[in-house]
Amino acid sequence: MLRFEHVSKIYKGGKTAVNDLNLDIDRGEFICFIGPSGCGKTTTMKMINRLIEPSSGQIFINDKDIMKEDPVKLRRSIGYVIQQIGLMPHMTIRENIVLVPKLLKWSEEKKNERALELIKLVDLPEEYLDRYPYELSGGQQQRIGVLRALAAEQNLILMDEPFGALDPITRDSLQEEFKNLQRELGKTIIFVTHDMDEAIKLADRIVIMRGGEVVQFDTPDEILRNPADKFVEDFIGKDRLIEARPNVTNVEQIMNNTPVSITADKSLQAAIQLMKERRVDTLLVTDDQNVLKGIIDVEAIEHNRRTATSVVDILDKNVFYVRKDALLRDTMQRILKRGFKYVPVVDEKNRLVGIVTRASLVDIVYDSIWGDLEEVAAEQAEATKELEKEEVHE
Repeated sequence: MLRFEHVSKIYKGGKTAVNDLNLDIDRGEFICFIGPSGCGKTTTMKMINRLIEPSSGQIFINDKDIMKEDPVKLRRSIGYVIQQIGLMPHMTIRENIVLVPKLLKWSEEKKNERALELIKLVDLPEEYLDRYPYELSGGQQQRIGVLRALAAEQNLILMDEPFGALDPITRDSLQEEFKNLQRELGKTIIFVTHDMDEAIKLADRIVIMRGGEVVQFDTPDEILRNPADKFVEDFIGKDRLIEARPNVTNVEQIMNNTPVSITADKSLQAAIQLMKERRVDTLLVTDDQNVLKGIIDVEAIEHNRRTATSVVDILDKNVFYVRKDALLRDTMQRILKRGFKYVPVVDEKNRLVGIVTRASLVDIVYDSIWGDLEEVAAEQAEATKELEKEEVHE
């Protein structure tokens, strides 16, 4: 999909921003560029759509040399999302989304169909299409910025720290949402970030740069377990969580396969009875096909028991869930850092298949801690034996 061959960028005065870059990126990959300020990551990304022209070397998209392409047509064929979003304040959300299709002279019908299709992808109401950017929250505006990059059906999308200005909770939610979108649509993403946690969470492979050169280009797991050198080790941070059990890598391997659930059409009395029987204060709610629809808890039942009669009347659709193939470290971070008691697990069709509890993840962390202590104790015992031998010889 994307290939760099001996690409360099040298500015006037002799400053080298990127030096002899060689990379091969496959179609559908999510690639994160990361490194300290001035390492060349943003320059590299901007050379892809020729916002910055390379000084030497070649960049190929689908085996076509980009320097032989018309730069305007090239940019219209590549999605681009920046941290500042860049929505046009005088345009409606609909007009912002279809900005590039308009330049490509799509018909009004096709543009409207595309805008409606995309707004549904991020679970925003259709009526938002006729609102203006100032009427939306920061997180919602950022969603529109992402949709605009998808609107013209570009297969390659560049993203320059798109979630950097958002609060942690909104950012976490958007990261998950966008990763799911990328998997569903099969887009190739080039994503620049300064946040290693974000890179580890999102990327299929990470490019770590320093001084305009690639230090390591590998999967998050490989980088965490086998950093290329001291620079990479220090950059990712020794305190970053790595799975205590190397053979446990995804949620499906540790989830409980029997979550307590109820269908949305059941009565509140049935829900209360199930809670008593299973000794739980929350129920996951599904439809007849076992697709996860939301949650109910005892507080909602107590608050609404005089007016509501069935589960669907008090259903909270705002439930955080993970897919069964999600990386364990990501789920760990969400549960342990944000205080979730549990996270429902779904399959590729959003059907409820399990649940991961905070307790099960804490067990893994404890195993890691005690494992480390045992290792330290063994080392100390060995060192004590060596000292005793030396004292005997003296």
